[in-house]
Amino acid sequence: MPYPHGGLGRHASLPPGERLRVLLVEDDEGDAFLVGELLAETNSMIDLLVATSLSEARQRITNVDCVLLDLGLPDAQGLDGLRQVLEMSSGAAVCVLTGRSDEHLGIVAVAEGAQDYLVKGQVDGVLLTRALRYAVERKRADVNARRLREVELRQAESARLERGLLPQPLMTTDQVAVHTFYRPGRHAALIGGDFFDVVQTHPDRLDLIVGDVCGHGVDEAALGVELRVAWRALVLARVPDDEVLPALEQVLMSERRLQEIFATVATARLDLDANRATVRLAGHPPPLLLSGGRVTPVPAPGGLLLGVRPRRPIAYDLEFDTDDWSLLMYTDGLIEGRVGASDDRLDVPGLSGLLDEPANRQVPLPELPAWLVGRAEQINGGPLADDVAMLLVSRGGGR
Repeated sequence: MPYPHGGLGRHASLPPGERLRVLLVEDDEGDAFLVGELLAETNSMIDLLVATSLSEARQRITNVDCVLLDLGLPDAQGLDGLRQVLEMSSGAAVCVLTGRSDEHLGIVAVAEGAQDYLVKGQVDGVLLTRALRYAVERKRADVNARRLREVELRQAESARLERGLLPQPLMTTDQVAVHTFYRPGRHAALIGGDFFDVVQTHPDRLDLIVGDVCGHGVDEAALGVELRVAWRALVLARVPDDEVLPALEQVLMSERRLQEIFATVATARLDLDANRATVRLAGHPPPLLLSGGRVTPVPAPGGLLLGVRPRRPIAYDLEFDTDDWSLLMYTDGLIEGRVGASDDRLDVPGLSGLLDEPANRQVPLPELPAWLVGRAEQINGGPLADDVAMLLVSRGGGR
């Protein structure tokens, strides 16, 4: 209950946001009465509650805007009491109100985290009211500044991870064009573990990968970066094709935070001279081939997720019939959106249907990934829940 002598009583015509709730921690009844009178005589719009000890204050501190603390209490003395109140006060401001006129102690109290240091007998109602309101505003400003700093640090961290997950293709050939795309899911734009990479190790050979580490957040994104960098290193080191994904799985199993974490990947090695590709899948949705006016999922064996039970993925050889084709590699965030109000997912057949739409043929290839996401979101009735990463590699006309 509000202290009966402290501040104005509640009034329906006063906006609730303009009132402050102040908890006075004071064991001297006379001093507590005086504080209440000082606030009442200035029409301070402050509701004053009183606790006579720290243990009682701990029970009453909920939803308080400011704590006015005496440094001489039955269960705490001096700065020790201040530290305990600061620990329990969370978002509330803390002001010291003490009978000790000690400048050094005041400096130390403010350095510990108090918003102000007031001396009994040296403050009137106007000064006390102003000090409490200023303290609350300073505390709110400090909290907002800290939150802003935390957001800036998270954004900077996400930007660094994104650069690691989504590198520039390492290629010089002009026989094919590669278009990349990434969009975080709707969950506060947190970056997930989706990644891709493109590496050229020979004038006529191009390696591509698209992968997805399960989950969202810094740990999953960092693991995705490790897997992408490990894959690039394995490819550049010319490790035999059949050994690349088993080696990548070893990295995953040794670096993952929890045993339940797994990853899916799709890789493709393009032999540009022979106009063919070798596709390997580890629990990942198949690439889509656009050629001759048709859209066809590459019928490569699905394989097992990386990190579940080590097994070498089976290679599938894909022959391109013409010199005009595109190969679309993507993560499952693109196909897990719902179809309207039903529980059905877009899935691979639905994605193939989108690419078969006549309107798609008017979309320039560099804009095709973004167009696909836009159409998937229209069908889903809103933003896609999961991250989406895509690689579109095209030769000739691309269709």
